[in-house]
Amino acid sequence: MTNYAENVTVPVVTIDGPGGAGKGTVASAIAAAKGWHLLDSGALYRIIAVAGLAQNIALDDAQALVEMAKGLEISFAHEQVHVNGENFTDAIRTEDAGNSASQVASLPTVRDAIFNLQQGFRRAPGLVADGRDMGTVVFADAPVKIFLDASAEARAERRYNQLKNNGLGVNLRALLEQIQERDARDRERAVAPLKPAKDALIIDSTKMTIDEVVATVMAQISSKIE
Repeated sequence: MTNYAENVTVPVVTIDGPGGAGKGTVASAIAAAKGWHLLDSGALYRIIAVAGLAQNIALDDAQALVEMAKGLEISFAHEQVHVNGENFTDAIRTEDAGNSASQVASLPTVRDAIFNLQQGFRRAPGLVADGRDMGTVVFADAPVKIFLDASAEARAERRYNQLKNNGLGVNLRALLEQIQERDARDRERAVAPLKPAKDALIIDSTKMTIDEVVATVMAQISSKIE
């Protein structure tokens, strides 16, 4: 990937927010509409967590996780995620993987290990970056920053329906508790806590459709970039 420092003029749209707010769906729609690159930053943490557990590495063993991460070859294509030639798509989309990723993301050295990787996705003609600290840390100079939120109850119900439609057995109450625990961990962590950037447009999607959210973001892009 091209060095980030050489592409600071490439426009970036960051979409941050808690799990289940619809960031991934909205980011994918925006990237497709604009013909831009897409970065699912959360997938990187999920990959490290899942790969680490597969190698019997404790999720609080930062040094071992960083060393392991250096040897990972990660590719995103056609909504599929491959790591060292193995398909990780389903493995990283589970709720357990999300919770494990949140633990890994709280480790400063692990965050440093993938920081340059994240920035390397900034390539012409533009990038849509979905995550939790894209606008506050990784792409702090992005001209368009979105913080997409929704109530914990709404997010739990969305995730429940998504997992159920994928044939996975889930419990709505347990799912809500997991989301609330992850929210607390993400918002209270010392490094890059989950919060809106000062210049972010905050969108509460609790009672909005995906199309409405996408239209709102596209309007913001038009006013800020085009």
